[in-house]
Amino acid sequence: MARILIIEDEAAIRRVLNKILTEENKGYEVFEAEDGLAGMEIIKNEDFDLVLCDIKMPKMDGVEVLEAIKKIKPEIPIVMISGHGDLDTAVNTMRLGAFDYISKPPDLNRLLNTVRIALDTQELVVENARLKKKVSKNYEMIGESSAIEKIKEMIEKVAPTEARVLITGPNGTGKELVAHWLHQKSDRSSGPMIEVNCAAIPSELIESELFGHVKGAFTSANKDRAGKFEAANGGTIFLDEVGDMSLSAQAKVLRALQENKVQRVGSDKDIKVDVRVITATNKDLKKEIEEGRFREDLYHRLAVILIKVPALKDRQGDIPLLVEYFAEKISKEHGTTQKKFSTKAVKLLQEYDWTGNIRELRNVVERLIILGGQEISEDDVKSFASK
Repeated sequence: MARILIIEDEAAIRRVLNKILTEENKGYEVFEAEDGLAGMEIIKNEDFDLVLCDIKMPKMDGVEVLEAIKKIKPEIPIVMISGHGDLDTAVNTMRLGAFDYISKPPDLNRLLNTVRIALDTQELVVENARLKKKVSKNYEMIGESSAIEKIKEMIEKVAPTEARVLITGPNGTGKELVAHWLHQKSDRSSGPMIEVNCAAIPSELIESELFGHVKGAFTSANKDRAGKFEAANGGTIFLDEVGDMSLSAQAKVLRALQENKVQRVGSDKDIKVDVRVITATNKDLKKEIEEGRFREDLYHRLAVILIKVPALKDRQGDIPLLVEYFAEKISKEHGTTQKKFSTKAVKLLQEYDWTGNIRELRNVVERLIILGGQEISEDDVKSFASK
């Protein structure tokens, strides 16, 4: 059912619009407000699929209402209602984000076509948001422990800013999930998220990987190639295991952060980049600095905000939730019926020493689902968890 709000100070016009809309489609639920202030109060407390708003009104005119709605609920399409003398203003409201405008007295076909198109557009916007939310579930952070709640709170505060974040914690704890959440909740979420595992790239290739190279820069460089910083332009670059980066590459990253410029290997030409940098490491970078393996000036550039992800042994209360989540996810991946874990099985998993953290737990849950019975028992855990 589509919810439509009419903001109009002339009662007769409100009645006409309401009658046209409700007679056209029984699925339209129509609400009314007699002026801009009243309309805004309703919008703050209710959700609507469409707003029809007069331009000339006492207390708060239509242009002010349009600007206010766009600030608090920008996804709602707004159709302006213009009198003969308001036509220029109505056209200008399109520049401010109005979906369309209709003239008084409203032409029946024009009004209904505009309403149908606006509602169809709104439906697409909602569907796109739903799909985006569905995609983000791939990086869902599962847990209700105080440590995880604290991380979620930090993400909410930090994500909308441009602050650089260093994520620390043992291997397998889900540092990449934090990075993805930071990106998805940021103003850069529509831009790319480029991941680089610094530990997986040979030291002699890391600079080319990050900054690109020009043809002839080294033996196998048979053509120009853009690096990861250029690929992340307008978005976020996530440097995982940044503690494994060579000192030479660290110097270039420092310059990129200071000047928002990079140079491809073999070139002296500067390329401007607009990138937010998020990093992660399982190493103690302060110790690495003391031993001369990591630049202190780069550390202070990267660690504006520090987020520490705990080991699984420090959040054992989250294990039942993680088991349930992985069981559902893995069952869908394998196309099988979701198996239940007995209370004793879950308790035994809570007592296990998860040196590989969440990554190890997921692997064990998958093994139990494949090899265990219809209900995963304590004996199943004893048989298969240690393999």
